[in-house]
Amino acid sequence: MPMENCRWILPLLAVAFMAASCAGEEPEGTVQKVTSTADEWEVDFFDDFDRFDGDNWQDQLLWVNDEDQCYVRDGQHETRAVSDGTLKLRVVDLGEPVECDNLNKAGEPHPPTQFVAGRLTSKNRQEFVKGRWTARLRVPASGQAGMFPAWWLLGARNNEPPVEEEDENICWPMTGSGEIDIFEHHSDGGPDHYAVRAIKSLGYCGGGDWQQLMHVQEARLADYHEYAVEWDGSDLLFLLDGEVIHRSEGQGDQFPEPLFAVLNFAKINPSPMTVDRWTMEVDWVKHERRVE
Repeated sequence: MPMENCRWILPLLAVAFMAASCAGEEPEGTVQKVTSTADEWEVDFFDDFDRFDGDNWQDQLLWVNDEDQCYVRDGQHETRAVSDGTLKLRVVDLGEPVECDNLNKAGEPHPPTQFVAGRLTSKNRQEFVKGRWTARLRVPASGQAGMFPAWWLLGARNNEPPVEEEDENICWPMTGSGEIDIFEHHSDGGPDHYAVRAIKSLGYCGGGDWQQLMHVQEARLADYHEYAVEWDGSDLLFLLDGEVIHRSEGQGDQFPEPLFAVLNFAKINPSPMTVDRWTMEVDWVKHERRVE
């Protein structure tokens, strides 16, 4: 997330992948129940959300993918909260439109909307080259129309706000601003599934092939799971609870840059919410490096 202007196709693809799975077929590149490499790992970043730590995270306010919600600061309207040892990111229905200061890439403001949400990034806080990123999280009520929670990575030179360093001048998805999606639930494909992928850069700003390398995985999203991506030589491994569910061959070499993490909950279409809030609950996030 976000892959510009193409997200509406994902529900169709999710259905197609699930249909293939039910028929006993596996999407190309899938590896079932293959353990990760046996190398030793050392944790170099861990946040268990006993409190909100501004040294690790900051709000990210922007308008992408024609999303319906407005991201807000400082957990306004209970869009972001840390309590009982977990982070809660929410989409909240205010019942009536409010002004929104989020801008798209053309500098245009988001129109007034009654939906507000939380989005956090570790940009300029916690950024790492390769290794393994993992988050333990859950989405208690998946599959409601318009839901779009995600856990993903972007290159540290990405030119989207917040921009705090001179070298943050690379457009998505060029090297330096590449994207890896570790967990992305698009509700229109039904409950209890999520997508993983590396975005294949087409070599120009805004040019990303998000479909070719996508894998859709079934999981009970109301339960906590560990969602991870790991560099294994020249490949990327996507893991669910420590088991490899998908190997993206050759893609590890395509992301040599430091990457930062993003956690967010978006609303992807104008469908009305049937409850006043949606929640993604995150127990912890960590990054590990291989011990040589």
